[in-house]
Amino acid sequence: MKVPSHTNSLVYLDAVSKIYPTATGDYYGVRDVTLDVQPGEFYSLLGPSGSGKTTTLRMIGGFEIPEYGEVYIDGQNVTELPPYRRDVHTVFQNYALFPHLTVAENIAYPLRLAGVSRSDIEPRLREVLQLVQIPTLGDRKPAQLSGGQQQRVALARALVDRPKVLLLDEPLSALDAQIREALRQELRQLQRKTEITFVYVTHDQEEALALSDRIAVMHNGRIEQIGTPSAIYNRPASTFVAQFIGQANFLTGKVIACSAEDETTGTAIVEVNNMHIKALSLNHTLAVESEVTLMVRPERISTHVSNADNSIGGKLIETTYTGQRIELIVETAIGQLKMVRLSDHQAMGETLKIGWNREDCIVLPTTLPTTK
Repeated sequence: MKVPSHTNSLVYLDAVSKIYPTATGDYYGVRDVTLDVQPGEFYSLLGPSGSGKTTTLRMIGGFEIPEYGEVYIDGQNVTELPPYRRDVHTVFQNYALFPHLTVAENIAYPLRLAGVSRSDIEPRLREVLQLVQIPTLGDRKPAQLSGGQQQRVALARALVDRPKVLLLDEPLSALDAQIREALRQELRQLQRKTEITFVYVTHDQEEALALSDRIAVMHNGRIEQIGTPSAIYNRPASTFVAQFIGQANFLTGKVIACSAEDETTGTAIVEVNNMHIKALSLNHTLAVESEVTLMVRPERISTHVSNADNSIGGKLIETTYTGQRIELIVETAIGQLKMVRLSDHQAMGETLKIGWNREDCIVLPTTLPTTK
């Protein structure tokens, strides 16, 4: 048996690919994906519809078998094993509760299937009902529950026999915003209490940033970047990641100089509409005269420019009040720039001086696509 490279990983995918035959030829739902999930980690697969995240989750759970590559759980090659022979449970988007069973019967179902005695089931049932904060709902049927309560039942059923890995496929997407936010906080607390490894699929960037220890951003069946929420947000590895995660300003220009600071970073001078902009390059071997895209997050742009590496004048042309902050659009010589503030005292048409620092202006490896 082949030994995976990451022997300490709880979940390890070794160059897996999933192919679906179509009338026009083979379609790769997932192509050459390698990732490792550490014990006790909250790991998210993030991407738009069709990016391959759910297919990847299903290969971990045993609901899909890869055409190429191997799946390991706790060091064991489980690539060909069916779901019931893997120490994982899945929480599906539609909850998959049995409508004719009570909450308690739904939760206890996997224990009864495993032959656990009634005397052992009862204390575990009480414990997990308390854990997901529905201790008094055991006698109800799923139809008598709200969406949030049904989600808690699905979580309890998946957790009752303490699997090594819990797989969650868009578990909050069917809930309204207020319930979703409350359950999101509870979900993170639940993972920390149980110390069970979670692998979580979502298309919601805010959800992934708030919940995850690490995130794998997927696009067109491939992994674009793996990293902590901070690294993904502040140091995107591609234009797609920069666009998909949060809001950003993008500027296209030409490299006129690039100097190394250490083994991994450097300072680039990029000409954008005749203005020289200092930017952080994660590849200090950028070719002079090459065209690049720069990314600046709106919250990194400030009107306090005395010590800023880059500054420019502009006219305020639009403001949007979102409740928590004010979004401003400033027309400048290098294009319209979005910035955000907690409060606003500027008037429409007012001339502003705005700026940002070199480390907040990231050189991306490709030019900006025409559509998102």
